[in-house]
Amino acid sequence: MASGHSLLLENAQQVVLVCARGERFLARDALRSLAVLEGASLVVGKDGFIKAIGPADVIQRQFSGETFEEIIDCSGKCILPGATYMEIHQAGGGIHFTVERTRQATEEELFRSLQQRLQCMMRAGTTLVECKSGYGLDLETELKMLRVIERARRELDIGISATYCGAHSVPKGKTATEAADDIINNHLPKLKELGRNGEIHVDNIDVFCEKGVFDLDSTRRILQRGKDIGLQINFHGDELHPMKAAELGAELGAQAISHLEEVSDEGIVAMATARCSAILLPTTAYMLRLKQPRARKMLDEGVIVALGSDFNPNAYCFSMPMVMHLACVNMRMSMPEALAAATINAAYALGKSHTHGSLEVGKQGDLIIINSSRWEHLIYQFGGHHELIEYVIAKGKLIYKT
Repeated sequence: MASGHSLLLENAQQVVLVCARGERFLARDALRSLAVLEGASLVVGKDGFIKAIGPADVIQRQFSGETFEEIIDCSGKCILPGATYMEIHQAGGGIHFTVERTRQATEEELFRSLQQRLQCMMRAGTTLVECKSGYGLDLETELKMLRVIERARRELDIGISATYCGAHSVPKGKTATEAADDIINNHLPKLKELGRNGEIHVDNIDVFCEKGVFDLDSTRRILQRGKDIGLQINFHGDELHPMKAAELGAELGAQAISHLEEVSDEGIVAMATARCSAILLPTTAYMLRLKQPRARKMLDEGVIVALGSDFNPNAYCFSMPMVMHLACVNMRMSMPEALAAATINAAYALGKSHTHGSLEVGKQGDLIIINSSRWEHLIYQFGGHHELIEYVIAKGKLIYKT
C-alpha cells in the first residue's frame, strides 16, 4: 500500500461525519442528529482512504513533520461527505422518442453527453452516481449504453454504480411477457458472460413495475433472474398505481425500491422489516406534479430512506442540494434526515455504505468543502450551489475547485 499522506484538510469549522460508529444506514432516532465535529481536521492517505479525523490540534501533533501533497485551510468552512446521486438515465424526451435517439447515437456521442452531465453533478457535490441503461430495450442498444457507462467508470474520477434497466418499457411489437422472456433468456445470460470476462461490470437490476408496463409477475421473474446472476435488486415500484411492488421487493430481498408515491401501509412495514431502502425522488414529484411520497410515514416506521434525483428527460436536475431542499419543503423531512438520505442511506441503497456515505477512518476520501460556517446552509440555500461548494474531492483527489 502507498505510504505517506496525500491530503490534509485543516481547521474546519465543522466536519459532518454523518456516522461515527460504522453504521451502514441511519433510521428512526439515529436521524435526529448527525455526528458533527467542531474545529476539526481530516487526513486522506495516498490510497484515497481516510486515515484520521479529529480535533485540529490533535491532528496537527499526530502528523507534525509529515509531508502532504495538498493542504487546504478550511477555517470558517464545513466538510461533508460527497453526495450519492441516485438514478441517471441517459438521453432525453419521452421513453420511445429517447429509445429511437439512443439507438441512432454512436457510443462516442453517448459517452460525451454522459461525461458532460457527470461533470455537472460532480460540481454540485456528487462523488458517487448510479447510472442506468434502459433507453435501448433491445439487447444491442442496452449493451451499447452499458459499455458507455463502463467506460465512464474506468476513465472518470466520479464513482459509478451501473444498473441494467432493459425492462424500462415494453418494446413496440412485444407483450410484457414476451419482453420479460427476451430479457431472461437473452439479455441476462449475455450480461453474465460479459461480467465474467471483465468487459462490463453491472451492479444492479431495475424493472419499471407499473400498470401497462411490467406487471408483478413479469417483474418478479426478471428481478429473481437478475439476483440469481449476482445483481442487486433496485427497481421502480408503486409510482403511478399501487402495485404491491414494495411487498414484492421486501420478499425478494431487494436492496432498494424507488418512487413509491403509491406504496401501501403494508408495503412500508414490509420494507422496514426487510431493510429494503426507499429511494424517494422529490424532483420527480415536483416536476410531474405527482402526489408526494409519504416520507414521514416511512421514517416513522423505520424504513431506510434515501434520496435520488431521478435525472432523466422528465426531471432534469443535476443538484443533490436542490433535491435535499425539496425533500425538506415538500416531504417534511428535517435537514439531518435529508443529508443522511443523500449520503449514508443513498450509499446503502447501492450496497456501498461500507466504503461510502460518511466521513470515517477507513472509508473512501469522498467529500466536499463548503464556504459556510454551518453545514445546514448546503440544504437551506435554494440554488446557487456553485458559489457555496468550493472543493469536491474523490478518493482523496481534488476533482473540482471554484
